[in-house]
Amino acid sequence: MTLLPHNSLIIFGGIGMMFTAVVYPYIRHVVFDWYNDIKKLKPLNQEIAKTYGRYIQGLNFSFGLITILFTDELKNQTGLAVALTGLIAAYWTGKVATQFAYYPMYEIPKKPIFKIGEVLMNTLFISFSLIFIALFVSNLMGYLSAR
Repeated sequence: MTLLPHNSLIIFGGIGMMFTAVVYPYIRHVVFDWYNDIKKLKPLNQEIAKTYGRYIQGLNFSFGLITILFTDELKNQTGLAVALTGLIAAYWTGKVATQFAYYPMYEIPKKPIFKIGEVLMNTLFISFSLIFIALFVSNLMGYLSAR
């Protein structure tokens, strides 16, 4: 039995990650009014917050692009496939854990579109985590059995 997700599911995950990167500025600006909140910080802390936001956006887009362009390589059970799928699995699993551990104490605006968006985004994050956990486990098992 293999845990290996089908290519179409992996590519869906890649497209979804790129989508999260594209929609990220809208969520920060419109849903969370993030830019007004960070104006309350000291200038250096404002830049640090903006930089980390760009890192997140860049990683989401890059992981998605890598996933789409190198789908077969992400499944080939090499050491690099183990490392990269493990990294992406840890990234999204950490995001999901953080999302459910810390974010519930904050309020999202009550508009139905934002509540629907919250459910859909959380569904995407969980699916990214599960897809890459499955890839990582499959790669690791294949890598270890070939040694």
